[in-house]
Amino acid sequence: MSDAERPGSSEQIWSVFEFARRYRLVKREENRLLMLYGPTASLRDLLANAQRHSLIS
Repeated sequence: MSDAERPGSSEQIWSVFEFARRYRLVKREENRLLMLYGPTASLRDLLANAQRHSLIS
């Protein structure tokens, strides 16, 4: 695969479940992303659309 064909880091396809676990998203946010994208999405889309709620109240 040439450099032009190789996807960049933001073009990577991630499992929504893995993304939610790694970024410690609440289950409600994980479900919202699953409804938006299905089980997989590009890292760019997930980072742009995930809403991480504060762990400290």
